[in-house]
Amino acid sequence: MKWSRSVSVVGCHAEGEVGRVITGGVLPPPGNTLFEQKTYLEEQGDELRRFLIQEPRGGVFVHCNLLVPPRSPGTQAGFIIMEPTDYPPMSGSNSICVATVLLETGMVAMKEPVTHLKLDTPGGIIAVEAECTDGKCKSVQTTNIPSFVVKLDASCEVPGLGSIKLDIAYGGAFFAIVDAASLGLELTRENARKLVEVGEAIKAAAIAQHPVIHPDNPSIRNISFVQFTDPLTRNADGTCEGRNTVVISPGKLDRSPCGTGTSAWLAALSARGEIRAGESFISRSILDTRFLCRIEAISKLEDGTVCVVPSLKGRAWITGLHHYGLDPDDPFPEGYALTDTWYRTP
Repeated sequence: MKWSRSVSVVGCHAEGEVGRVITGGVLPPPGNTLFEQKTYLEEQGDELRRFLIQEPRGGVFVHCNLLVPPRSPGTQAGFIIMEPTDYPPMSGSNSICVATVLLETGMVAMKEPVTHLKLDTPGGIIAVEAECTDGKCKSVQTTNIPSFVVKLDASCEVPGLGSIKLDIAYGGAFFAIVDAASLGLELTRENARKLVEVGEAIKAAAIAQHPVIHPDNPSIRNISFVQFTDPLTRNADGTCEGRNTVVISPGKLDRSPCGTGTSAWLAALSARGEIRAGESFISRSILDTRFLCRIEAISKLEDGTVCVVPSLKGRAWITGLHHYGLDPDDPFPEGYALTDTWYRTP
């Protein structure tokens, strides 16, 4: 066997969403910060993402996380998120996968019953609290980066839909948040393809009509995802609960409740007065998996923008150990994508 490239990966998923973790075969990209490293991969090193995420080694459902040495003081590890067409600054489900892999493989020492970590991401530092028993992570709670609203009830003209209303909020990426019922959509498995089709149309229109820029990092711009939500309900114990699904380009649904999407949603719900800091919130996915969430604090960005500091708690499971290689004669060194399984090709 003669390979021109060899990459070691730990398979993992968090509440249904695949978040593989690269543990060997890749050197850290250049850059003084994780955001600079992310940018380098986007602009000069994207062949790694295509190699692992596109077929025949991956698929539209795959996300990968590159472990790198942390750059921020006080953090134990860093990771860069790679998705089918994007490098989001932060991801909740991927952070749960990364923390689980770091601890269960012994890359970071596990302390029972609770391990505390700080992880470096392109979007900022996140705090992690992992409940651990007998060498296993029973749950992982991530305290996300500050999340905030850009617009509430913004009008958006979408071909085939007419004028719709959406909220725009940031939770680690920018989301266009749409009430599913207002479009006659139900958040069910059977509607997955329809949700993707409508979501991609809304995303294109929202990007064109509602440009956005992060006030603390002007390099973070444009709406990355469309999130469909159902109305909140309150359980007998007063706990809030809501279902959502996020459309991830080039056309798939997040299998988990989407941590960054839920963070953006919490910012919008807080701005509307529908949820308070410290109040428990159960975010459910299209697979009926869940994150237990909470607004830990209300704060402000440097420019005075009001933001929430959200937390989300979920579970991840290691699914296997993989060693991907590239034969020098392989005609698809960076993989390929076809629209039979990719809603549209990147």
